[in-house]
Amino acid sequence: MKLIYPSIDKLLNIVDSKYKLVHIASRRSKQMLENKHFQMKQSEYVNKKELGRALEEIEKGLIKIAN
Repeated sequence: MKLIYPSIDKLLNIVDSKYKLVHIASRRSKQMLENKHFQMKQSEYVNKKELGRALEEIEKGLIKIAN
């Protein structure tokens, strides 16, 4: 069984709602696909797909969450 990285528990300590988390991650992953702009080096990401990479950026604090 493969574990998801980063864990949902860690992410929900940063973002207060699952719905907001999904919205932010999906918007960021679309930006990555369209612009090919990443906030970390390609080799630093654990995930290969943009959605997972967006979640990693949220966990590392690279995406600022507005209330």
